[in-house]
Amino acid sequence: MSYTTRTTRTVRTFYSDGRGPPKVETKTYTYGDDSGGSSVNGGFNIGGGGRRFQIRVGGGGQDGSDQPNYSAPAFSQRPQVIGRASRKEKKDPFSGVINQSYDEIKKRCQEEGCLFEDPEFEAEDSSIFFSRAPPRPFEWKRPHEICDNPVFIADGASRFDVQQGELGDCWLLAAIASLTVNQRLFAKVVPPDQSFEDGYCGLFRFHFWRQGEWVEVVVDDRLPTYYGQLTFMHSVDKNEFWSALLEKAYAKLEGSYESLKGGSTCEAMVDFTGGVSEFFDLRKAPPNLFSIMLKASQRGSLMGCSIDADPNQLEARLSNGLVMGHAYSITSVLLMDIETPSMSGKIPMVRVRNPWGNEAEWKGRWSDQSREWSLIPDSQKESMGLTFDDDGEFWMSFDDFSKNFEKLEICNLGPDSLEEDELDGKKRWEGHTENGEWIPRVNAGGCRNYLDTFWTNPQYRVTLTDPDDDDDDDLCTMLVGVLQKDRRKKRKEGLDMLTIGYVIYKLGDENHGPLDVKFFKYNASCAKSPSFINLREVCGRHKLSPGTYVIIPSTFEPHQNGDYLLRIFTEKANETNELDEETGIIEEQEVKKVPGYREIPPPTDEEQEQEQALKASFRRVAGDDMEIDAYELRDILNAVFTKEFVFDGFSLDTTRSMVAMHDGDLSGKLGFDEFKVLWADLRRWKGVFKEYDRDRSGNLSSYELRSALHASGFRLSNRTFSALVMRYSSKNGNIEFGDFILCAIRMKTMLASFRNIDVDNSGHAAFDLDTFIQTVMYS
Repeated sequence: MSYTTRTTRTVRTFYSDGRGPPKVETKTYTYGDDSGGSSVNGGFNIGGGGRRFQIRVGGGGQDGSDQPNYSAPAFSQRPQVIGRASRKEKKDPFSGVINQSYDEIKKRCQEEGCLFEDPEFEAEDSSIFFSRAPPRPFEWKRPHEICDNPVFIADGASRFDVQQGELGDCWLLAAIASLTVNQRLFAKVVPPDQSFEDGYCGLFRFHFWRQGEWVEVVVDDRLPTYYGQLTFMHSVDKNEFWSALLEKAYAKLEGSYESLKGGSTCEAMVDFTGGVSEFFDLRKAPPNLFSIMLKASQRGSLMGCSIDADPNQLEARLSNGLVMGHAYSITSVLLMDIETPSMSGKIPMVRVRNPWGNEAEWKGRWSDQSREWSLIPDSQKESMGLTFDDDGEFWMSFDDFSKNFEKLEICNLGPDSLEEDELDGKKRWEGHTENGEWIPRVNAGGCRNYLDTFWTNPQYRVTLTDPDDDDDDDLCTMLVGVLQKDRRKKRKEGLDMLTIGYVIYKLGDENHGPLDVKFFKYNASCAKSPSFINLREVCGRHKLSPGTYVIIPSTFEPHQNGDYLLRIFTEKANETNELDEETGIIEEQEVKKVPGYREIPPPTDEEQEQEQALKASFRRVAGDDMEIDAYELRDILNAVFTKEFVFDGFSLDTTRSMVAMHDGDLSGKLGFDEFKVLWADLRRWKGVFKEYDRDRSGNLSSYELRSALHASGFRLSNRTFSALVMRYSSKNGNIEFGDFILCAIRMKTMLASFRNIDVDNSGHAAFDLDTFIQTVMYS
């Protein structure tokens, strides 16, 4: 009985130069598996017994230090109010996975004399499929129930161990085959000190790089079977189980086995190494591609390749032996010596492996048993480990490789992929990472086509100082990768990949602050991602002169929510940080020095009448002490402002904050002199509100709010601005006049209170508990 499943996926690629509407290329690919255990990849390799004992072990926490920490976390993650519970932490889909402790579980299993059964990845149908019921009754069995003498790794792990089962994840197999070539990396992902003998308790562990950090994933050894045979990935040796258990751990990390259907080889390579991936269209390959591949091989990088799928046939086999829409791994790149009586030299060669591990191999030049191998000295054949078995591995000249394959993926190893003592003479990239989030209404500005909001996207400054050692043009190589987080895991929630990319601009002034809409209106980009595309990670290789640059990662459409990881790799060290402002307020005399500052015009006749009416109302309402409270202030102001603005009037909460701004002695009253200062502030702020309410809607958008607060003299970090938007905007993201005034009042009050305590202007203020509560609550 054979099992066939097909899945379709549409990939949209946006090409835009920032001028006019974008060009969109849409392709739909069908992938899945048939009796041969295969998968179709489209585009850039896109998809292709014992007693029950449950253990939930929590772990982690702060470092235990009782020292104050004044360094605020970067805006790279959604701002969090210190000391308050985070919904994101509570809903982290990986929290149970990463908090399981291998040592603790093993200890308790041995104490109880039981076999581990993983409560975070149950042996049930939902761990296999999330979208439908299983087409057949799977039975979960432990290895000793499948064979008599199970072993974890038999005679060392090899690229020939891995064979595909019925799951459409040949992209994962290709990555695993590449991983086995580098034994140090393999041992990091698959700890070899595990077995079915000493200390066995049905528990195994694996390590994956997850979105910026290495995590340990533990699994029990119950595996899906049908008629006693492993259903999914397995080894050639029937009693070897490292590959099946590795696939299970990866399925657990992503939520289910079904979540592994369809993907990019580099996606798994990144998760195995922490590297950054590159995609090359071999039909448009750069002239130095072999040099790039050779350098990548020397750095221990993992590589994969494929041919675009035939939309009319599932994994069509070509006459040259290659398979369309199938993920291959590249296991070696070298310059091979050739000697004949008439010539000698070096030939660029590439070794490729089909994860099926069978006779489906290349049949052209340099294929197994081809006459070209007679030109190679026996000593070199031996050093290359050359064999002519039907094992799915074959050699090709680089020329044939680039003509017959269409897509190349390279996973460049990052600085945390190998330790210093593990380099074995290999070079290593210098890397920097930034975690971030696109938040609608705050910093999800979309691509450059949306100029009015593009400037609100996160901005990262990179300084390149030294050119590459072997670059004749004194240029620096920079790899940029933007990885969107958790999207594969969230497939069961109906979420798919966002369309993402990035743009790079060069800065003339390395100390330039955050770039505004004017900068992007009058300055062209110097580099950009190859395209905006809905893959997990988009990456580009750029050759840039030494200098300071700004990278803008974004979604294609604005107002889309998503977490991302920005990674920057260079051959030489680089300096990278988020381009941000320091929260503060510019005093009246300093505001006039700010570029673009416009003097507040003299009061109009209407404003003079308003001022006289307010003063008259104040004297009439105030008693002999010439003071008013928040209730009286509300009535006085609303009598004037509701005639000028369409809103319900200032709330009592707003007028209480107006009083508190000038009420240092907690009297709850506002004197006439204080009232005049308040009126001056209100006059400035209402003028700014009108100026930035360009559509005369009576509201500011969240994007207009930042400009309006900036014009009012406030300087806001990204974290602070995000908090203000969440606090003062309506459900649809607008800020009405009354809320804008309340926001400005509280900002001014809190900044004044902070500066009164931070007498040294150090940026730190020490509050005792009573003072802190009074400052926060009475504002």
